[in-house]
Amino acid sequence: MLVLGTLPGEESLRRREYYAHPRNLFWPIVCALFDETPPARYPDRLAFTLSRRIALWDVCQSATRLASADAEIRAEIPNTIHELIAAHPGIGAIAFNGGGARRLYHRHFAPLPGLVYLALPSTSPAYASLGYTDKLARWTALRDVLADS
Repeated sequence: MLVLGTLPGEESLRRREYYAHPRNLFWPIVCALFDETPPARYPDRLAFTLSRRIALWDVCQSATRLASADAEIRAEIPNTIHELIAAHPGIGAIAFNGGGARRLYHRHFAPLPGLVYLALPSTSPAYASLGYTDKLARWTALRDVLADS
């Protein structure tokens, strides 16, 4: 499973950690899918996702934007996602962490045959129209796809 965000936010860039903003729900949600609590240390969080066959990356290699707002992403250069998938044929699904990641992916890439695509709600604190419980319920699709593979 490859989980794609858009581009790391300011706090993630500062700390050099995916989903580092303290109000981002990514780690609480992904860990809750497997009845775990998020490890305190970032290396342990990465080990947790790896043990669950989840890889993390972003659609954008670089871009310009105001602060951390995905709606402000401009002049993006996409990552080489299809090359990653070709090099790792065990990737059977792509989950988009929010509509921005999905839109940017489809702007730059055609869907690959044989992959499962999941459009999940953003875990970003900027996307507050859904609360934790609703986001967690929708993110269970990620766990279900992993269980089926």
